[in-house]
Amino acid sequence: MRALIDLNDAQVEALDSLAKRARQSRAALIRAALDDYLDRHHRGQVEDGFGLWGKRKVATGGSS
Repeated sequence: MRALIDLNDAQVEALDSLAKRARQSRAALIRAALDDYLDRHHRGQVEDGFGLWGKRKVATGGSS
């Protein structure tokens, strides 16, 4: 899938500089940055869920 994003001049210059140093394409760097962002935010959601049930019992499918 392709996505169109708007970058300001400073972002493009920084991205080009990093791409040159890393010998990677802009697209590869953007994909890596997006993967990192998604990993960090998904991990936070999972960690937020720990302890929510506390000492509650989980229903086993029978009627209550």
